[in-house]
Amino acid sequence: MPPTLQPISKEELIRKFHQIYEQGWIKNTRAGNDGAVGNLLEDLLGIPENNLPIPNAAEWELKAQRARTTSLTTLFHSEPSPTALSMVPNVLLPVFGWPHREAGAKYPKTERSFRATLNASQFSDRGFTVNVNDKERKIEILFDASHVESRHDQWLLNVKRNLVEIPNANIVPYWGFSDLFHRVASKLHNCFYVRAQEKVESVNGRRQSFFWYNYVLMLSDLNEDCFIQAFRDGKIYVDFDARTGHNHGTKVRINHRDVPSLYKHSKVIIGGE
Repeated sequence: MPPTLQPISKEELIRKFHQIYEQGWIKNTRAGNDGAVGNLLEDLLGIPENNLPIPNAAEWELKAQRARTTSLTTLFHSEPSPTALSMVPNVLLPVFGWPHREAGAKYPKTERSFRATLNASQFSDRGFTVNVNDKERKIEILFDASHVESRHDQWLLNVKRNLVEIPNANIVPYWGFSDLFHRVASKLHNCFYVRAQEKVESVNGRRQSFFWYNYVLMLSDLNEDCFIQAFRDGKIYVDFDARTGHNHGTKVRINHRDVPSLYKHSKVIIGGE
């Protein structure tokens, strides 16, 4: 039986953030690596799921990261349209994929890879970029052979052949403005963004990590115009991570420092950077 969420006011939640901050370094009792900061914080707040039970308010999301991480913050996962074609496994991989680095070892010899982190401010070394199509209100993934670096010449020859021979190869993957904003707004309309310092000490001869939750940012009223503008400015990235045997999912991501630019209102509750 799932645990019952106890209502908590926004003010009470902020008070709890201050209590956690004042505890200083807290032993990490959560297994794993990537999600430990957020999972431990939920434990400390007494929240069993990543949905903050605040009454009489729009839903709030809790996002947490290590302070020194260089990783982009994942806003949400979303596969490109036309969704009926399953664009990543059925078009991007067969047309633009390249041999996986472990093909013939961990994976079959035919294993291909399509991994790319793209934004609108530049082309990747294989000629991909994000395009904001205001006329059709779409975020598109475009390919331009003139931007492919010379070290990928052999790959480019294969791509040009594939563009002629493979069905649907010239269809442009895209997300509609409204659909994309609905995805992010349904999850992150209001958000508490938390960062934690980390240290590792030897405890009884074993390495033990500790977190200090010393930065809390309150964000409210996600704004569609600001969201699309962040794409134009190259602040939002589209991250593909697929191989022949498995699509790890397409992520929409952003640098943590640019998160406030998506909202009408932002307020530092604890700390500063």
